[in-house]
Amino acid sequence: MPEGRAAATVSVDVLIGRNDRRQALERDVLVGLSLEPKELPPKWFYDERGSELFEEITRLPEYYLTDRERVILGDHARDVALLTAANTLVEPGSGSSEKTRVLLDAMVEAGYLRRFVPFDVSEQALREAAAAIADEYPEIEVHGVVGDFEHHLVWLPEGRRRLFAFLGSSIGNLTGKQRAGFLNALHGLLGRGEALLLGADLVKDPARLELAYNDSRGITAEFNRNVLNVVNRELGGDFDPERFTHVARWDAENEWIEMLLRSDVEQRVRIADLQLEVDFAAGEELRTEISDKFRRSRLETELGNAGFELAHWWEDPDGDFALSLSFSAGSE
Repeated sequence: MPEGRAAATVSVDVLIGRNDRRQALERDVLVGLSLEPKELPPKWFYDERGSELFEEITRLPEYYLTDRERVILGDHARDVALLTAANTLVEPGSGSSEKTRVLLDAMVEAGYLRRFVPFDVSEQALREAAAAIADEYPEIEVHGVVGDFEHHLVWLPEGRRRLFAFLGSSIGNLTGKQRAGFLNALHGLLGRGEALLLGADLVKDPARLELAYNDSRGITAEFNRNVLNVVNRELGGDFDPERFTHVARWDAENEWIEMLLRSDVEQRVRIADLQLEVDFAAGEELRTEISDKFRRSRLETELGNAGFELAHWWEDPDGDFALSLSFSAGSE
């Protein structure tokens, strides 16, 4: 921050406490490990170590998504700022908010932005990001929200010219049913003329898609196994992550990449805090994430079904990734 300039005002609403987080983890583990096939939600990747690993993933040469989105933002952030005239930028799953700075710069320069609302499930990560943004952009208010965007949208600060920026193709981690619920809830929150900026990874050569999730350094594999470390630490589990192999493969029927952990041997896992024992057969797979890939026609239909009007669609020069800008057709 330049000398003599005070940092922006920072406030943080904490909607998820330690007990809430633990209860949610207990519920997800009990339900997920009782399913056939077994699964765990991807939000449990992101403890401190998981967040560090994901930042490493975004810098890998195989993981093209971050660079492609940054290129589009660099080309069109000013367009977004002028088209929306938004005075509030809301970003769910904000993490370090690194790419968001491109958008913040354009919105500050356009003269409309007054407030930034980072929204993240990790209180520590959010507070660090909020403080950094406040230091770099002293002219705007920073109002952080610690919560789960699938459940706490209604608690977002009010506004009449908000831009909701859901970047990184995180929308692809939701199933079709979950996406419909999320988009409908968001449409119910936003007033007419408020906007959604959505990052979406596009359908492409399956070999390139699979390579992005099977990097040569094994960072994605470590990130995937980290969910087992979270269960061990938080719930007294005795998973041995080294007895599970990272798997990422293309599902052509659903047009998504799915990440799984394949049990190398027949084994029984105990989770002491839940008084739970779970058997894995040799070769049995535990799904930890889906990453849906999109075609414009499908995404436009989903947005329309939720009440959004797609106004602009921008792709990188290679057609790998898209940013779409949609406006809420809701009433004032």
